Amino acid sequence: MPKLYSHGRGISYLRLSITDKCNLRCRYCMPEDGLPDKGHEALLRVEEMRRLLSVFRAFGVDKLRITGGEPLISRQLLPLLAALTKLEFKDIALTTNGQLLPRLACQLKEHGVGRLNISLDTLDEERFAHITRGGRLQDTLDGIEAALKAGFHPVKVNCVLMRGLNDCEITDLARLAEKWPLSVRFIEFMPVGVDSLWSEKNFLPISAAKQKLASLGELIPYEELQGNGPAAVFTIDGFAGSIGFIDAISGHFCQSCNRLRLTADGLLYPCLHSDLHADLLLPLRAGAADAELARLIEQAVSKKPPRHEAWGAQLRRMNRIGG
Repeated sequence: MPKLYSHGRGISYLRLSITDKCNLRCRYCMPEDGLPDKGHEALLRVEEMRRLLSVFRAFGVDKLRITGGEPLISRQLLPLLAALTKLEFKDIALTTNGQLLPRLACQLKEHGVGRLNISLDTLDEERFAHITRGGRLQDTLDGIEAALKAGFHPVKVNCVLMRGLNDCEITDLARLAEKWPLSVRFIEFMPVGVDSLWSEKNFLPISAAKQKLASLGELIPYEELQGNGPAAVFTIDGFAGSIGFIDAISGHFCQSCNRLRLTADGLLYPCLHSDLHADLLLPLRAGAADAELARLIEQAVSKKPPRHEAWGAQLRRMNRIGG
C-alpha cells in the first residue's frame, strides 16, 4: 500500500482519541457540566481501534499519540496498548492531565508508551482550580514526578498561553525545566469549539512569551529534541531540560504537518481547524474490508488543506477531537 501524501507532505502521525470524557473541566476545553453520555455503542471498541490502526500502519503511519478527553480514565487504555504490540509502531506517546499518573505511569511504560505530554497551565493552586474547575495542582505535579521516576524521556509539559490568566507565570513555568529534565512547551491558544474561551483579547503570541523569558538568559537551540513536531525547542544555560514554542496561530507550520486525528466515535479529521472529516465507524461496523477503509482514509487525506484557517469551521470542542 502506498504512503499517504497531502500537498507533498508525508503523513506518518496519527492522534487517536479513545474517550471524550475527562476528570477535569478545563474552561478552554469542556463545558462545566461535562458532556452528554454518547454510550459505549457510539464509540470505537478496542478491536475496532486495532483494526483501523492496522490499516494506518499499512500506509506507513508509524507514530501514534493516544489522547482524549483524558485517556487515563478509559478502561480501554491498557487493553488497547496490549493489542498494539504486533503493529510495531515506531513511537507511541500519550497526552494526559497527569492526575492519575502516580498509579499508572509504570504500567504505561511496561505497555510500550515511550513519551508523555502532561498539561499544566499554571503553578498557582487557586488559578489551577479556576482553570480546571476544581482540580488539584499537587495531583498534576505528583504526576510529573511519577513520570520522571518511571523513566519517561522526554516528559513534555504543555502550557496553553492565555493573556490575563497565566501570562504572569511564563518565567515560573519555564523554570520547571531548570530543576527537572522536562521539556516545557508554550502553546498558543487555539479557537476550537463553538463555545471556546478564546478571544483576541486573551490571545498571547509566542513572540510575547519569548520576550518575557529573556530575563532567564539566552535561548539556545536544543537539537536533541528537534523532531517532526511543530515545536521549536531551546534550552538556557544551566537548565536541566528545554523550552519549546508552538506558534499554532501566528506561525503557520502547516507546510510540515504530518498528522491526522481519529476521534473516539470514529471520525477521521485531516486538519484540526477544519470540520471536514470521514466517518470510519459506520463502514467498519457495516463489514467494510480493509481496502474500503483504506480508500476512505485516502479520500480524507486528499481533503487536508495546504494551510489551515484558524477561524474556520471546526465546531467540535478540543476534548472531542484530541487536540
